[in-house]
Amino acid sequence: MSKYIINQLGENREEYFNAAIPPIFSNSNFLFSKIDDMRLAMNDNNLAFYTRGNNPTTRILEKKIAALEKTENAIGLSSGMAAISTAVLSQVKSGENMISVSQPYSGTEKLFKEVLPNYGIEVTYVDGKNPENFRKKIKKNTKAIYLESPNSWTWDMQDLEEISKIAKENKIITIIDNSYASPINCNPSSWGIDIVIHSLTKYIGGHASAMGGIICSSNEIIEKIYESEYKLLGGVLSPFNSWLFINGLRTLKIRMNYISKSTPEVVQFLERHKKIKKVIYPHSKNYNQKYLSEKYLKKPCGQFSIILNTENEDKIETFCDALCDDNTSFRMAASWGGHESLIFPELVRYNIKSKYYSETELLPKNYIRFYIGLEETKLIIKDISDSLDRI
Repeated sequence: MSKYIINQLGENREEYFNAAIPPIFSNSNFLFSKIDDMRLAMNDNNLAFYTRGNNPTTRILEKKIAALEKTENAIGLSSGMAAISTAVLSQVKSGENMISVSQPYSGTEKLFKEVLPNYGIEVTYVDGKNPENFRKKIKKNTKAIYLESPNSWTWDMQDLEEISKIAKENKIITIIDNSYASPINCNPSSWGIDIVIHSLTKYIGGHASAMGGIICSSNEIIEKIYESEYKLLGGVLSPFNSWLFINGLRTLKIRMNYISKSTPEVVQFLERHKKIKKVIYPHSKNYNQKYLSEKYLKKPCGQFSIILNTENEDKIETFCDALCDDNTSFRMAASWGGHESLIFPELVRYNIKSKYYSETELLPKNYIRFYIGLEETKLIIKDISDSLDRI
């Protein structure tokens, strides 16, 4: 089924000269000769009228990802944060409350702590490991529950099925950032989650070549978002980036399969190394929520964190710099999901002038987030081993 979705769904090739790859409709306007035709396009969200509302290239991408996520519909946006902010603002208004899992992605946390309160939206944080924690924090004005399973850096998971039941009992909308797993390895809608978000920039793009985000949900929710927050806030996905993401989808399953085999090998090496205090990986045999990773994640994914067995800043920096030397397979970067292996040392977030992380609850300095890309596994392990030898 996924092969049909990835390679054929939404691609009416006879409409564009039977080209193997959908064209990029880079125009802003779509032209009409008759009032009836223009009126029809204005009334039908599936017809092209203006690219801030609907674009043929982007629509192909939206259909494919909605099908992969097993939702009725989807909307593409200019970034993962555009998707998160648009989805949240569509469900929570001034004077209302939402509940969020603690320590979400840093951009999400900054939105919730610094922007939403300016508009009278209250955000309550809970430890998401116990579903009952959400129930305890529900108020009469609670309208949404925000999840990220597993969440960034500490990789804590939430029981989607149980939280969804609690939310539905209280007529609360559930939202999840599913970027970690990709639609290949987890489909939260199958467990009752209402809105599923992806940073297209990550696994779906797969080549670190474009920014984008997507919201997947029911026709009812998507149409509501489309008519208000989506068109009015203007976070439109570039048709060129949509085209890049369509091409990224072609190899998504192959890339995820490779990563699912390579990453556990790297983790096993690290777990045995005396200079590693701990590895936090949802697919490790030592993971403390193994029952949830087995329930919700179909295959291992490519991100994990390590805790070095030292708190000495010079040693931490020596390891990271050595690992990202010009002759190794690693680099440092904020994002992930492309072909290249990456690290993000928590040490970077200390003593910086940028206000982006100013409200983030910093982890200990010896935390390092890893992303394993498509390089040869033995080479990745050798580069890590050589770098650990430097400390």
